[in-house]
Amino acid sequence: MKSFLKFAVSSLVGASLLTAPAAARAPAPPAELNSIPVSLLVDIGSGQVLVQRRPDVPFLPASVTKVMTAFVAFEEIDAGRLALNRKFQVQPETSREWFAKGTTMYLTPDDHPTTKDLLHGIMTASANDASIVLAQGYAGSVAKWTARMNAAAKSLGMSRSHYNTPNGWMDEGHTYVTASDLVKLADAMITRHPQLYREFSGRKHYFWRDVSMRSHDPTVGVVPGADGIKTGYTREAGYNFLGTAQRDGRRLVMVLAGSPTHTVRDKAARDLLEWGFSQWHARHLFEQGQTVIEAKVQDGDAREVPLVANREVHATLPNGEGNQPISLSVHYRGPLQAPLRKGEQVGELEIKVGDLAPGRIPLYAGRDVGKAGALDRLVNGIINIFS
Repeated sequence: MKSFLKFAVSSLVGASLLTAPAAARAPAPPAELNSIPVSLLVDIGSGQVLVQRRPDVPFLPASVTKVMTAFVAFEEIDAGRLALNRKFQVQPETSREWFAKGTTMYLTPDDHPTTKDLLHGIMTASANDASIVLAQGYAGSVAKWTARMNAAAKSLGMSRSHYNTPNGWMDEGHTYVTASDLVKLADAMITRHPQLYREFSGRKHYFWRDVSMRSHDPTVGVVPGADGIKTGYTREAGYNFLGTAQRDGRRLVMVLAGSPTHTVRDKAARDLLEWGFSQWHARHLFEQGQTVIEAKVQDGDAREVPLVANREVHATLPNGEGNQPISLSVHYRGPLQAPLRKGEQVGELEIKVGDLAPGRIPLYAGRDVGKAGALDRLVNGIINIFS
């Protein structure tokens, strides 16, 4: 049975319980979004969508594809399977095909770039050859690497996306994503791999031998708190951007796709982030790792497990709408079944502000719960009789 545990935060105590508050009014978004086919802005501390246009319509990501290539590499690095100082061989055929093809590191068979070099090339310069060298060198082939990309997408719930290339080069539409899926990817990259994210995202310049590489990110160094993530462009895709910024304890993630020019995209990106921070504010709910609720566990050596979030959690309210009620609901299929691993996602916290669309934050088991032994089952049975 699916459990819906509803509880109110302290801000509901008082007049807001006794009166019907006015409907929350979301501020008007920047006009620059009008000419961009796909747009999305999410506050990942609340999961609330602040702006959206066609968030679930697939589009061609171009070089934003490389974010998934970097994410797969981050997963392998933090799992201990890929070292940052590992050196890669550049195959002659790879160099012939990708040397100076779009943006590259100009890799030759005489070069032996490290994982670190390749990731800087991928994330800072959007190097097409670096993506291919990493894919072939680690997985054995591009096809095997893209299989890892699609497996990662599936595990993140990116249900409307598919990867056929590690670098986003034109492939007759076989590689496609949605804005909602890209927010999931960005969220996972930032929260699962914070150190690697800080090292490789948000760099304006990187030097590979005598090759100076620079980022086309329109927000880093311009919008306070902006630290990535990736631009993309092809004739078919238009100008895309997956961007994020953190300020005053809030992190916003943005997707823009299909912009007609880089000028339109860049101004929209800057204005949208500033709008998200200046026209909305946060009301703190839970610290990172704080227990949100205790969930029942079946057949475990403990009868309950704390559910926690992997981030600071807040509600996001439009400015001038501070009296809006906030309702919280925990969703999980309960009782949870032992064994459970600490850090395993087992549910979601739904946050609803007034009549605005709700947001959802993943919840994780706060500790291990082992399978119940004979004594545990006896004790739990006695407790259940008298509870």
